[in-house]
Amino acid sequence: MPSASTEQHREIAARQGQIRVAIVTVSDTRTRANDSGGDLIENRIVAAGHAVAFREIVRDEPDQIGSLLDRIIDTTDARLILFTGGTGIAPRDTTYDVIAQRLEKPMPGFGELFRALSYVEVGAAAMLSRATAGVYRKRLIFSMPGSPNAVQVAMDKLIIPEIDHLAWEVVR
Repeated sequence: MPSASTEQHREIAARQGQIRVAIVTVSDTRTRANDSGGDLIENRIVAAGHAVAFREIVRDEPDQIGSLLDRIIDTTDARLILFTGGTGIAPRDTTYDVIAQRLEKPMPGFGELFRALSYVEVGAAAMLSRATAGVYRKRLIFSMPGSPNAVQVAMDKLIIPEIDHLAWEVVR
C-alpha cells in the first residue's frame, strides 16, 4: 500500500502532461521491421498517453551506445530514455556497462525489482539480467533486456505504473 506522500506525489506528477520518451534498441541483428521489443515499448508509451520523441536501433558497440545517448540528450526533449537489449553477460552485451558508467544517480531498485519479477517468469535465469536505471544529465534512463517478455515485464509492472511520478521526481 503506497504511503500518503507517495500518493500525493503521484497526483501532482499526473498533472505534468504528456511525457516525451526516447526508445533505443541495442542489437547487431534487429531492424525496424523485426524490432518487437522496441515496438512493444512504443505501444505501451503511446497507450499511456505519452509520446515517442525519438527511436533508433544501434549496434551493441560501447562507443555507439554512448554517443547515441549523448546525442538524444543534446538534441531531443525526451525526459525518459528507454534502452532494450545488451543487458546480459555475453561478451557482446555492453549496454549495462555504458549506462552504469554514466549514471549520476543510480536506481538499484529497478534492477532488483525487475529480476524479482523475472524470477517468477523464468526462474534462476533472471540472475543473468543486468537491467538498470538511474538519472543522467537530468534524464531518466532505463536499460532492460531485449526479449519481448522481459520488455513487457519492465514496462507493464514497473515503468508505466510509475512513469508520471518518475519523470516528475527528476525535475521537481
